Amino acid sequence: MPGGVTIRGSADPSRVEAPVSVKAYLMCAFASFGGIFFGYDSGYINGVMGMKYFIHQIEGPDAAVITPENKSLITSILSAGTFFGALIAGDLADWIGRRTTVIGGCGVFIVGVVLQTASAGLGLLVAGRLVAGFGVGAVSAILILYMSEIAPRKVRGALVSGYQFCVTIGLLLASAVDYGTENRTDSGSYRIPIALQMLWALILAVGLFLLPESPRFFVKKGKVDEAAEVLGRLRGQPTESDYIKGELAEIIANHEYELSVAPQGGYWSTWFNCFRGSLFNGSSNVRRTILGTSLQMMQQWTGVNFVFYFGTTFFKQLGTIQNPFLISLVTTLVNVCSTPISFWTIERVGRRPLLIWGALGMVICQFIVAVTGTVTSADGAVKAMIAFICIYIFFFASTWGPGAWVVIGEIYPLPMRARGVALSTASNWLWNCIIAVITPYMVDEDKGNLGAKVFYIWGALCTCCFVYAYFLVPETKGLTLEQVDRMLEETTPRTSAKWVPHSTYAADIGMTDKAAGAYVESASKEEV
Repeated sequence: MPGGVTIRGSADPSRVEAPVSVKAYLMCAFASFGGIFFGYDSGYINGVMGMKYFIHQIEGPDAAVITPENKSLITSILSAGTFFGALIAGDLADWIGRRTTVIGGCGVFIVGVVLQTASAGLGLLVAGRLVAGFGVGAVSAILILYMSEIAPRKVRGALVSGYQFCVTIGLLLASAVDYGTENRTDSGSYRIPIALQMLWALILAVGLFLLPESPRFFVKKGKVDEAAEVLGRLRGQPTESDYIKGELAEIIANHEYELSVAPQGGYWSTWFNCFRGSLFNGSSNVRRTILGTSLQMMQQWTGVNFVFYFGTTFFKQLGTIQNPFLISLVTTLVNVCSTPISFWTIERVGRRPLLIWGALGMVICQFIVAVTGTVTSADGAVKAMIAFICIYIFFFASTWGPGAWVVIGEIYPLPMRARGVALSTASNWLWNCIIAVITPYMVDEDKGNLGAKVFYIWGALCTCCFVYAYFLVPETKGLTLEQVDRMLEETTPRTSAKWVPHSTYAADIGMTDKAAGAYVESASKEEV
């Protein structure tokens, strides 16, 4: 075989993967750093739209607030860019690699930040947020894909949850910077929070040059030798190790199996492959695509981005709060402190229970806030509302926040994984955009004037999340990405937690040294 790599299938699923190394933790921890500028970019606009200097820049010297129309446009245009950025990134990740796509996304993002920093009015600010959105969309989609493909299965959920933790840190940093610049009487009040975003993108882009490409990308390209070398780096094992041989054999065998049931054709056929199969077959591609896109839709339906996008202006509406910027800072701090809980629970309790019980906890808190805000506006009632909003954020941050991202990185087979994750991420940003557009019209005093009653809507939507998680979300805890494929074929969501691996794809198709050698030789000829 080229490169002297020997691949031997094993029928024992427990031998598929090497012990978890410190190196693997550090690689995934750094990759998750991309969540910081995703969270920061989403969060800084919350405080900026409440700054007097910024309001005067956008609306004129006599204005007291940003109009609902402009508030909607400024907030939602980022999500519009991220929607298309995520879709485009799905193609790029399969063509040029996961790592290179993320680095390119950082470059596009920096261009958008430069435009926003230079803005002195609405037009250039909106254009800059649109361009930055393309970069954020690409990074948010492909980092999840990249981390899911390089992380060891035993801690994959915890490591991918680290991405959401970095998102919360980004939100907290944005709130802290907004809080520190809100009283400036020059353009630095909003330009400093905007320009700081470039730092996060530069750190991520430079650092990714030092990280390896995903071994599953190399398998998809037929470069098995390079896949073995990278897998050895990721697992801290020599390429001749039985661990590396076993895991690589399973990745190759699963890829071959998926290609045999869904042969790849031209460009459009690879997209159509995402919608192949029956709605009644739990392992069909269309079912997985619907699961991934609807799961990200449900994450937005929890309503948490209402707090992070419009919290400052919402808290101003409550009337009795003296410093809404400080309350927004507190909510983001709760978000940061709650997310690390998921590092342990997502591997110990599982994905499915977290999403079910997390949705129930949010429903209870949301209806309490809505009822309290409807009955009275007394100072004590407002404090109670803020307390339950913080508890609601706790439930989101420790369950649906990381859980939805973890699951979409696990449910797709290799031939369609990049496009599947891209579609799911695009769904997240599409609904993010829709919520950003309509919320100001529902809440603002001169429009819908719902105020705290908007939590009736979030509570009703979160009830849908609870029902959805119970009936449709499978348990993927403790399985390799290839074992997840087999589990989806053989179980239903409500029985998935009891499923135990009983074989491997490599053993089932008899992938011996000879078969693997033939695979590499044919792949090499195709490259030539």
